[in-house]
Amino acid sequence: MPAARSRTVRVTSPVIEIRPASLAPLPRSFYGRNPKPVARQLLGKILVRKILVRRSGTEFLAGRIVETEAYLGLNDPAAHSAAGHTPRNSVLFGPPGYAYVYFIYGNHYCLNVSCEPEGKAGGVLFRAVEPLIGLQQMAHARGIELNSLSDVRLLTSGPGRLAQAFGITRSRDNGVDLTRTDGGLWIADDGFHPVKIQATPRIGITKASDQLLRFILPGNRFVSGPRYRAT
Repeated sequence: MPAARSRTVRVTSPVIEIRPASLAPLPRSFYGRNPKPVARQLLGKILVRKILVRRSGTEFLAGRIVETEAYLGLNDPAAHSAAGHTPRNSVLFGPPGYAYVYFIYGNHYCLNVSCEPEGKAGGVLFRAVEPLIGLQQMAHARGIELNSLSDVRLLTSGPGRLAQAFGITRSRDNGVDLTRTDGGLWIADDGFHPVKIQATPRIGITKASDQLLRFILPGNRFVSGPRYRAT
């Protein structure tokens, strides 16, 4: 089987030297608000995963967030918190800035971050990132080879693919504090500012499906969803 080749493909972000170890996490105050503005302002930020490798020490995965969805808590029938506080969704009712990870369709995980002040539920789902660092590791986790740009798109386009590429699971990451680096997973700002943000209805839900609570970087090829796929 030929070795995977990430150097033959090109991602779409500007050429910026990113050093994940030096990227500070977003502060808790960023998340302690209504999920709608949080979801919009997360676009362009960097999702970072720190991995401790026995032979080579510390390695990093990083991707630019290009697609999010906001879930508004008890008043949002599509939100996991709509039915009230349960052991499963307790992270959403806790302090802002924590990872909420759930398993769906019996085959993949989804990463969210808690929003709103403690005691008031709200969250943002990460639907897609543009992979920037660690493409080979992501490909290995996804079980694919990188021989074309279409292969790279398969790495992190969609919430399940994103979670698998970054090694995100409920047992490993649910409840991790995303405002700190010691949990090995955080979100940082490298100074990138999106030129344009587009709002669309959320994908894959039947309740409150008309609300414009999905946010994308239009034109980015890593955005997921056949109904609103960027070109």
